[in-house]
Amino acid sequence: MLLVLIAFVYFLFTGMPVAFAIGISGFLWFLQHLSLPITIPIQRALSQTQNFALLAIPMFIFAGNIMNHAGVTRRLMNLASTLTGHMRGGLGQVSAVLSTLMGGVSGSSIADAAMETRMLGPEMLKRGYHKGFAVAVNVWTSLITPIIPPGIAFIIYGTIGQVSIGRLFAAGIVPGLMLMIAYMISISISARRLGLEPERDRRASAKEISVALSKSIWSVIFPILLILGLRTGIFTPSEVGSFAVIYGLLVGFIAHRELKLKTLLGETMDNTVSDIGSVMYIIVMSAIFGYGMVWERLPETLASFLLGITTNPYALMIVIMFFLVLAGMFIDATALILMLTAILLPVARQIGLDPVHFGLIFILSAAMGNQTPPVGASMYAGCSVLGASVEEYMRASWPFLIATIAVITVLIFFPELVLFLPDVIFG
Repeated sequence: MLLVLIAFVYFLFTGMPVAFAIGISGFLWFLQHLSLPITIPIQRALSQTQNFALLAIPMFIFAGNIMNHAGVTRRLMNLASTLTGHMRGGLGQVSAVLSTLMGGVSGSSIADAAMETRMLGPEMLKRGYHKGFAVAVNVWTSLITPIIPPGIAFIIYGTIGQVSIGRLFAAGIVPGLMLMIAYMISISISARRLGLEPERDRRASAKEISVALSKSIWSVIFPILLILGLRTGIFTPSEVGSFAVIYGLLVGFIAHRELKLKTLLGETMDNTVSDIGSVMYIIVMSAIFGYGMVWERLPETLASFLLGITTNPYALMIVIMFFLVLAGMFIDATALILMLTAILLPVARQIGLDPVHFGLIFILSAAMGNQTPPVGASMYAGCSVLGASVEEYMRASWPFLIATIAVITVLIFFPELVLFLPDVIFG
């Protein structure tokens, strides 16, 4: 297995797409074990596509693309601007609030980073923002998106670990708001240091806020409807994605009246097929790689190693957090969740950690890798839009990195912040 892991890391460093790196490494393991039927990797890949619980993933991706073409993003941006325009670093504050609101639409930090940098970045440069700071704001605030329901990462983690997806959705709300506040404080401090003025000279009136809210209300209440639907049993976690698609169509065709049939069947479908293909290919290939890890008893070996370091739940969570952050610098968050949930979750359960609390820390720590070199997909997406160098981006990223680690540390030591809403809603 060691040679397979070395090959996997080598493939990543050569720039090979994550899905191919996982799949080829998995096949290399089977070549080392020729006594096993060669049909097993094909069977494992096919069986992964037939996991009914994962049906929600393509549905949520489809729903997100529908809403992006239904005028949702523009309305949410207007609401965010109305709420924060009077603050220092106004456009940066807009990015933080918009990422929080966009969690119910995209669920992807990479998509959110690219979209917000494209929308807000050019205007930021006109207002005197440094290139690196403009990218850093939009990239780091996109880290909020995956933990605001409905997050695809929650569905994958919950399916593999047999954890309530409804409780995971509810668990992401308070940490998402905490991250938003931490980033807004960081932006305000940086904006004062850089001499960036507010976008408007006064707070928005109650009437202005109510008008902006009324125009975006269908998007704002979407995550709430999802959680209520799961809580009341109206639909199962597998069915919730289908509800999201129907809801998106109703918002696009009836509520906003901006979604056209030609757009739905053209650009929306094209984007959906591309997005589903990239995510599902990683999921399928991870089944092949995962078979080798289980055969070699890697989960048990790593569990023994971690428990040999410490059995203190908080200390172990911090060790795992830093391990995931480092791993996330090289491996896509989705791939990390697929490969490591079955390994790390049993360890967490063994020392008495709540699987929902652990899942939130796991996903947030792994997702940080999208924001950092050398592989960070969100980082490169943002830098490519504005033509910023990685060095410029990293110089401006330190306040956000510190804020993120501070929030995760608080969440580790105060699990009630994560579990309060799930306990209230689901009991």
